[in-house]
Amino acid sequence: MENALLIGLSRQMALQRELDVVANNIANLNTTGFKADGHVFQEYLMPVARSDSFLGADRRLSFVLDRATWHDFGQGPVQQTGNALDVAIDGSAFLTVQTPQGERYTRNGALQINAQGELVTGEGYRVLGDNGPIVFQPDDRNIAISREGTITVKEGTNVAESQRGKLRLVAFAQPERLSKQGTSLFAAPAGLAPQAAPTAGIIQGAIEKSNVRAVAEMTRMIEVTRTYTAVASILQSQHELRRTAVERLAEVPA
Repeated sequence: MENALLIGLSRQMALQRELDVVANNIANLNTTGFKADGHVFQEYLMPVARSDSFLGADRRLSFVLDRATWHDFGQGPVQQTGNALDVAIDGSAFLTVQTPQGERYTRNGALQINAQGELVTGEGYRVLGDNGPIVFQPDDRNIAISREGTITVKEGTNVAESQRGKLRLVAFAQPERLSKQGTSLFAAPAGLAPQAAPTAGIIQGAIEKSNVRAVAEMTRMIEVTRTYTAVASILQSQHELRRTAVERLAEVPA
């Protein structure tokens, strides 16, 4: 009975963690540039919980081990907005932004211009170009962003175009090692350096929506909830069986 309780508890702990991941995905269905998370579990066999002194050999106990969480970097749907400062990335690359904690990387291209004329994210982090932050002049107009990320404007009454910088697009050899820093920012661990992304491109006037599959996530949430309830029922049955056994053993013959 103790084994059944421990195995059931390990399963419930794993299900609770999976439910947290699924709930976070659903909560970010409409978060621009959000990448869905997945969960990995592993069977853990307990080799020490056995004895060879019985006629029938004991079976090894199989627990559920919470192994890891992974990020789905699949391309999300691209939505046209018509906003000149909105950009969607076509390909496996990230925008580079400057935060108080250092450089971070994002697929959220809903950009804007702050009071200092700097190109920033919705959270106010400066977007970096190849030569540092991208700064606009007060009289800049007709902002254009090429597929390569080059930003040009028409300044004042000038007909000629002026260049304000080029978006710094980066890629990673092992993107699975990136860690989330909030809903749409990623941080690179030590030893994982950003690389140039020559095959990636920019789509101006559009944003990349979350790649969370709503129907699949809702279905998974229902499955996890039902499984958790089923395990809870088994544990309750084991508890009742144990209590009945203790009561029977405690009876004193008349």
